[in-house]
Amino acid sequence: MVAPLEAPLDGVIPVAAHRRLLDYTVGPNDIALPFTQRLAQENAWSLAYAARVIEEYKRFCYLCIHSKRACTPSLDVDQAWHLHLTYSRDYWGEFCPNLLGKSLHHGPTEGGPKEDVKFLEQYDETLQYYEQVFQVPPPSDVWPEANIRFSQHLRLRWVDLSKVYAVQRKKVHKVLPILLLGTALLMVAITTLLF
Repeated sequence: MVAPLEAPLDGVIPVAAHRRLLDYTVGPNDIALPFTQRLAQENAWSLAYAARVIEEYKRFCYLCIHSKRACTPSLDVDQAWHLHLTYSRDYWGEFCPNLLGKSLHHGPTEGGPKEDVKFLEQYDETLQYYEQVFQVPPPSDVWPEANIRFSQHLRLRWVDLSKVYAVQRKKVHKVLPILLLGTALLMVAITTLLF
């Protein structure tokens, strides 16, 4: 696990404002399914990873508010943003006015090749701006390089897990040889019994 990022010492970010933002808890915490747990559950992440994504989401919001150009989130940070928007009282009533100091609207792509190029460039600039402001590179597991981030979005789909079986490819690759061997042995056994 990566240690929490401290406020920069050079004054790029006021220390008090940065700490207040990082200390902020999204949504109510005294409920059965708090924000961090919901984010982890909906994305099949560990609680620790979801907490890191939320920390990065809050940094992303800071960048958006202070950048002269539009910023583009990583896919995981975007998931946190989408979920936070559903906590509308918290997002519009507390987070934006009291922590960010102004409204932060989410603008999705309009689609098409020009938009693809625009968002790829914006994402790359966001990574550079992150490093400039926070004085460390963004964590690559949450903020992959632009070519990786934009190779993923075409394969994403909302899936109702009550209607389909979903298996991670990593897990399939581990058990596939065993399944194939088991199937072959079963076929040999059946053939032997029949003949």
